[in-house]
Amino acid sequence: MIEAKNVEFRYPDGTRALDGITFSAGRGEFIGILGGNGCGKTTLLKVLNGLLKPIRGEICLDHENIRSMSRDRLFTRVCTMFQNPDDQLFSPTVREDIAFGPKNMNLAKDEVDRRVSSALSSVGMAESADKPINALSYGQKKRACLAGVLAMRPEVILLDEPTASLDPMGTSSIMHLLKDLNTKGGVTMVMTTHSVDLVPLFIDRAIILNRGRIVKEGSPAEVFADAPALRAANLRLTQIGHLFEILKKKDFIDIENAPLTIGEARREIKELLK
Repeated sequence: MIEAKNVEFRYPDGTRALDGITFSAGRGEFIGILGGNGCGKTTLLKVLNGLLKPIRGEICLDHENIRSMSRDRLFTRVCTMFQNPDDQLFSPTVREDIAFGPKNMNLAKDEVDRRVSSALSSVGMAESADKPINALSYGQKKRACLAGVLAMRPEVILLDEPTASLDPMGTSSIMHLLKDLNTKGGVTMVMTTHSVDLVPLFIDRAIILNRGRIVKEGSPAEVFADAPALRAANLRLTQIGHLFEILKKKDFIDIENAPLTIGEARREIKELLK
Protein backbone atom coordinates (compact mmCIF):
# COMPACT_ATOMS: atom_id res chain seq x y z
CA MET A 1 0.00 0.00 0.00
CA ILE A 2 2.75 2.44 0.97
CA GLU A 3 6.43 1.90 0.33
CA ALA A 4 9.76 3.60 1.01
CA LYS A 5 12.57 2.79 -1.41
CA ASN A 6 16.14 3.56 -0.32
CA VAL A 7 15.04 6.85 1.27
CA GLU A 8 17.59 9.32 2.59
CA PHE A 9 16.91 12.65 4.27
CA ARG A 10 19.15 15.34 5.72
CA TYR A 11 18.14 18.47 7.61
CA PRO A 12 19.62 21.84 6.57
CA ASP A 13 22.20 21.67 9.39
CA GLY A 14 23.59 18.47 7.85
CA THR A 15 21.98 16.03 10.28
CA ARG A 16 21.33 12.74 8.47
CA ALA A 17 17.91 11.69 9.76
CA LEU A 18 17.19 8.80 7.37
CA ASP A 19 19.88 6.66 5.78
CA GLY A 20 18.72 4.19 3.12
CA ILE A 21 15.28 3.31 4.51
CA THR A 22 13.45 0.60 2.57
CA PHE A 23 10.22 -1.00 3.77
CA SER A 24 6.62 -1.47 2.72
CA ALA A 25 3.29 -1.64 4.53
CA GLY A 26 0.70 -3.88 2.91
CA ARG A 27 -2.97 -3.04 2.60
CA GLY A 28 -4.62 -3.54 5.98
CA GLU A 29 -1.31 -4.08 7.80
CA PHE A 30 -0.48 -2.49 11.18
CA ILE A 31 3.21 -1.51 11.28
CA GLY A 32 5.02 -0.30 14.40
CA ILE A 33 8.13 1.91 14.05
CA LEU A 34 10.22 1.72 17.23
CA GLY A 35 13.35 3.52 18.31
CA GLY A 36 14.85 5.95 20.80
CA ASN A 37 14.65 9.72 20.63
CA GLY A 38 16.33 11.11 17.53
CA CYS A 39 16.35 7.82 15.61
CA GLY A 40 14.29 9.26 12.72
CA LYS A 41 10.77 8.01 13.49
CA THR A 42 8.92 11.31 13.11
CA THR A 43 11.04 12.30 10.11
CA LEU A 44 10.07 9.04 8.42
CA LEU A 45 6.36 9.77 8.89
CA LYS A 46 6.81 13.27 7.45
CA VAL A 47 8.55 11.80 4.41
CA LEU A 48 5.82 9.18 4.00
CA ASN A 49 3.09 11.83 3.98
CA GLY A 50 4.94 14.21 1.67
CA LEU A 51 5.60 16.97 4.20
CA LEU A 52 9.34 16.42 3.71
CA LYS A 53 11.01 15.49 0.42
CA PRO A 54 13.83 12.91 0.56
CA ILE A 55 17.19 13.82 -0.96
CA ARG A 56 17.33 10.32 -2.41
CA GLY A 57 14.90 7.46 -2.93
CA GLU A 58 11.14 7.57 -3.33
CA ILE A 59 7.85 7.01 -1.56
CA CYS A 60 5.18 5.10 -3.46
CA LEU A 61 1.49 4.79 -2.69
CA ASP A 62 -0.10 1.80 -4.36
CA HIS A 63 2.94 1.66 -6.71
CA GLU A 64 2.68 5.35 -7.69
CA ASN A 65 5.39 7.83 -6.70
CA ILE A 66 3.77 10.41 -4.42
CA ARG A 67 5.73 13.19 -6.17
CA SER A 68 3.43 12.70 -9.16
CA MET A 69 0.32 13.26 -7.02
CA SER A 70 -1.33 16.55 -6.18
CA ARG A 71 -1.19 17.45 -2.50
CA ASP A 72 -4.98 17.26 -2.24
CA ARG A 73 -5.06 13.76 -3.72
CA LEU A 74 -2.22 12.58 -1.49
CA PHE A 75 -3.61 14.10 1.71
CA THR A 76 -7.02 12.49 1.21
CA ARG A 77 -5.45 9.04 0.82
CA VAL A 78 -2.74 9.34 3.50
CA CYS A 79 -3.66 11.14 6.72
CA THR A 80 -1.51 11.81 9.78
CA MET A 81 -2.32 12.01 13.47
CA PHE A 82 0.43 14.11 15.03
CA GLN A 83 1.85 13.54 18.50
CA ASN A 84 0.65 16.85 19.96
CA PRO A 85 -3.08 17.39 19.32
CA ASP A 86 -2.66 21.16 19.73
CA ASP A 87 -0.62 21.10 16.50
CA GLN A 88 -3.61 19.64 14.65
CA LEU A 89 -6.74 21.21 16.14
CA PHE A 90 -7.45 24.81 15.15
CA SER A 91 -11.22 25.36 14.73
CA PRO A 92 -13.44 26.83 17.46
CA THR A 93 -15.48 23.64 18.01
CA VAL A 94 -15.00 19.91 17.63
CA ARG A 95 -17.60 19.64 14.85
CA GLU A 96 -16.02 22.45 12.81
CA ASP A 97 -12.57 20.95 13.13
CA ILE A 98 -13.63 17.50 11.99
CA ALA A 99 -15.63 18.98 9.09
CA PHE A 100 -12.66 20.99 7.79
CA GLY A 101 -11.10 18.14 5.80
CA PRO A 102 -14.28 16.82 4.14
CA LYS A 103 -15.34 20.39 3.25
CA ASN A 104 -12.02 20.91 1.48
CA MET A 105 -12.72 17.75 -0.52
CA ASN A 106 -15.70 19.68 -1.96
CA LEU A 107 -18.18 17.13 -0.66
CA ALA A 108 -21.88 17.94 -0.41
CA LYS A 109 -23.03 19.27 2.96
CA ASP A 110 -25.08 16.13 3.68
CA GLU A 111 -22.02 13.94 3.07
CA VAL A 112 -19.85 16.18 5.26
CA ASP A 113 -22.41 15.94 8.07
CA ARG A 114 -22.60 12.16 7.72
CA ARG A 115 -18.82 11.82 7.88
CA VAL A 116 -18.56 14.09 10.91
CA SER A 117 -21.27 12.18 12.78
CA SER A 118 -19.77 8.81 11.89
CA ALA A 119 -16.26 9.87 12.92
CA LEU A 120 -17.47 11.30 16.23
CA SER A 121 -19.39 8.12 17.00
CA SER A 122 -16.37 5.98 16.12
CA VAL A 123 -14.19 7.73 18.72
CA GLY A 124 -16.93 7.97 21.36
CA MET A 125 -17.33 11.76 21.19
CA ALA A 126 -20.80 12.19 19.68
CA GLU A 127 -21.92 14.19 22.73
CA SER A 128 -18.93 16.54 22.46
CA ALA A 129 -19.53 17.71 18.90
CA ASP A 130 -20.32 21.30 19.83
CA LYS A 131 -17.78 21.68 22.63
CA PRO A 132 -15.05 24.29 22.24
CA ILE A 133 -11.68 22.71 21.50
CA ASN A 134 -10.11 24.43 24.50
CA ALA A 135 -12.66 22.78 26.79
CA LEU A 136 -11.46 19.27 25.93
CA SER A 137 -9.13 17.16 28.03
CA TYR A 138 -5.85 15.99 26.49
CA GLY A 139 -7.30 12.55 25.84
CA GLN A 140 -10.41 14.04 24.24
CA LYS A 141 -8.21 16.18 21.99
CA LYS A 142 -6.41 13.02 20.85
CA ARG A 143 -9.77 11.46 19.99
CA ALA A 144 -10.87 14.59 18.16
CA CYS A 145 -7.69 14.46 16.07
CA LEU A 146 -8.39 10.85 15.20
CA ALA A 147 -11.99 11.73 14.29
CA GLY A 148 -10.68 14.41 11.94
CA VAL A 149 -8.52 11.80 10.24
CA LEU A 150 -11.36 9.26 10.02
CA ALA A 151 -13.68 11.80 8.40
CA MET A 152 -11.30 11.91 5.45
CA ARG A 153 -11.77 8.13 4.89
CA PRO A 154 -8.05 7.59 4.16
CA GLU A 155 -6.45 4.39 2.94
CA VAL A 156 -3.36 4.91 5.14
CA ILE A 157 -3.15 6.48 8.60
CA LEU A 158 0.22 7.57 9.97
CA LEU A 159 0.33 7.86 13.76
CA ASP A 160 3.09 9.68 15.62
CA GLU A 161 3.15 8.42 19.22
CA PRO A 162 -0.68 8.33 19.46
CA THR A 163 -0.62 7.25 23.12
CA ALA A 164 1.97 9.79 24.34
CA SER A 165 0.93 11.49 27.62
CA LEU A 166 -2.26 9.43 27.93
CA ASP A 167 -3.18 7.59 31.12
CA PRO A 168 -3.39 3.75 31.00
CA MET A 169 -7.13 3.70 30.30
CA GLY A 170 -6.78 6.33 27.58
CA THR A 171 -3.94 4.37 26.00
CA SER A 172 -5.94 1.15 25.98
CA SER A 173 -9.01 2.89 24.57
CA ILE A 174 -7.13 4.57 21.70
CA MET A 175 -5.20 1.42 20.77
CA HIS A 176 -8.30 -0.79 20.71
CA LEU A 177 -10.04 1.80 18.56
CA LEU A 178 -7.12 1.92 16.11
CA LYS A 179 -6.94 -1.88 15.94
CA ASP A 180 -10.67 -2.10 15.22
CA LEU A 181 -10.30 0.42 12.39
CA ASN A 182 -7.38 -1.58 11.07
CA THR A 183 -8.98 -5.03 11.19
CA LYS A 184 -12.60 -4.15 10.41
CA GLY A 185 -12.03 -1.21 8.09
CA GLY A 186 -8.91 -2.52 6.36
CA VAL A 187 -7.05 0.74 6.97
CA THR A 188 -3.26 0.49 6.75
CA MET A 189 -1.62 1.85 9.91
CA VAL A 190 1.98 2.97 10.42
CA MET A 191 2.61 3.98 14.03
CA THR A 192 5.70 5.29 15.81
CA THR A 193 5.94 4.45 19.50
CA HIS A 194 8.24 4.12 22.50
CA SER A 195 5.69 1.92 24.27
CA VAL A 196 7.12 -1.53 23.62
CA ASP A 197 4.48 -3.25 25.76
CA LEU A 198 1.81 -2.24 23.21
CA VAL A 199 3.60 -3.83 20.28
CA PRO A 200 2.84 -7.56 20.83
CA LEU A 201 -0.80 -6.73 21.56
CA PHE A 202 -1.65 -4.63 18.52
CA ILE A 203 1.11 -4.63 15.90
CA ASP A 204 1.46 -7.03 12.96
CA ARG A 205 5.06 -6.15 12.12
CA ALA A 206 7.69 -4.14 13.99
CA ILE A 207 10.57 -2.11 12.57
CA ILE A 208 13.41 -0.85 14.76
CA LEU A 209 15.17 2.34 13.73
CA ASN A 210 18.58 3.37 15.05
CA ARG A 211 20.43 6.43 13.74
CA GLY A 212 18.19 6.64 10.71
CA ARG A 213 18.61 3.01 9.67
CA ILE A 214 16.44 -0.08 9.97
CA VAL A 215 18.34 -2.47 12.23
CA LYS A 216 15.63 -5.09 12.78
CA GLU A 217 12.32 -5.98 11.16
CA GLY A 218 9.82 -8.77 11.64
CA SER A 219 6.93 -10.00 13.73
CA PRO A 220 6.90 -8.82 17.37
CA ALA A 221 8.11 -12.29 18.42
CA GLU A 222 11.05 -12.11 15.98
CA VAL A 223 12.02 -8.57 16.94
CA PHE A 224 11.79 -9.06 20.71
CA ALA A 225 13.81 -12.25 20.47
CA ASP A 226 16.82 -10.00 19.74
CA ALA A 227 17.29 -8.23 23.08
CA PRO A 228 20.76 -6.84 22.18
CA ALA A 229 19.36 -5.11 19.07
CA LEU A 230 16.57 -3.59 21.16
CA ARG A 231 18.93 -2.27 23.79
CA ALA A 232 21.35 -0.92 21.21
CA ALA A 233 18.43 1.13 19.87
CA ASN A 234 17.64 2.50 23.37
CA LEU A 235 14.62 0.22 23.72
CA ARG A 236 13.83 -2.62 26.11
CA LEU A 237 11.98 -5.90 26.21
CA THR A 238 8.36 -5.87 27.28
CA GLN A 239 7.96 -6.02 31.08
CA ILE A 240 6.78 -9.63 30.83
CA GLY A 241 9.62 -10.50 28.45
CA HIS A 242 12.18 -8.95 30.80
CA LEU A 243 10.84 -10.94 33.75
CA PHE A 244 11.20 -14.23 31.85
CA GLU A 245 14.65 -13.21 30.62
CA ILE A 246 15.73 -12.85 34.27
CA LEU A 247 14.10 -16.17 35.22
CA LYS A 248 16.03 -17.87 32.43
CA LYS A 249 19.42 -16.24 32.96
CA LYS A 250 19.56 -15.83 36.74
CA ASP A 251 17.25 -18.55 38.03
CA PHE A 252 18.12 -21.10 35.32
CA ILE A 253 14.49 -21.89 34.56
CA ASP A 254 14.16 -23.71 31.25
CA ILE A 255 12.17 -21.34 29.01
CA GLU A 256 12.48 -21.85 25.28
CA ASN A 257 10.59 -18.79 24.07
CA ALA A 258 10.16 -15.81 26.37
CA PRO A 259 6.51 -14.68 26.40
CA LEU A 260 5.71 -11.06 25.53
CA THR A 261 2.18 -10.69 26.89
CA ILE A 262 0.29 -11.64 30.04
CA GLY A 263 -1.68 -14.27 28.10
CA GLU A 264 1.48 -15.90 26.77
CA ALA A 265 3.08 -15.74 30.25
CA ARG A 266 0.05 -17.41 31.83
CA ARG A 267 0.27 -20.32 29.41
CA GLU A 268 4.03 -20.66 29.96
CA ILE A 269 3.67 -20.61 33.76
CA LYS A 270 0.95 -23.26 33.62
CA GLU A 271 3.28 -25.48 31.59
CA LEU A 272 6.14 -24.90 34.03
CA LEU A 273 3.89 -25.79 37.00
CA LYS A 274 3.05 -29.14 35.41
